[in-house]
Amino acid sequence: MAERQKMMSTETKSRRFACVVDDLAKGESMTIPGDIAIALYRNDAGDFYATADICTHEDWSLGNDSDLEGNEVTCPLHMARFDITSGKALCFPATIALETFGVEIEDDKVYILT
Repeated sequence: MAERQKMMSTETKSRRFACVVDDLAKGESMTIPGDIAIALYRNDAGDFYATADICTHEDWSLGNDSDLEGNEVTCPLHMARFDITSGKALCFPATIALETFGVEIEDDKVYILT
């Protein structure tokens, strides 16, 4: 068991190129396609966050078709809201948190850690 925990703790995440910093304006979001679609957000302060793209209440893209205000994203289908910093569901009808991903910026390029 200790060996497995050690292996898991030393596991490295892979980086996935998302965009150039200036490709995403403050207060906007986008979907990064792939095997796992990821929503990338840039809040009003200019910070980047990433979550699973699909709303946990219904099958709807949060990166392409949502409203971002501060650190909250609202799915327009049934008005479920999530905290983009933690993925936490903030109101009904959503009760399940979004998966979150780390974000790194290097040389003006935005990467998502998967």
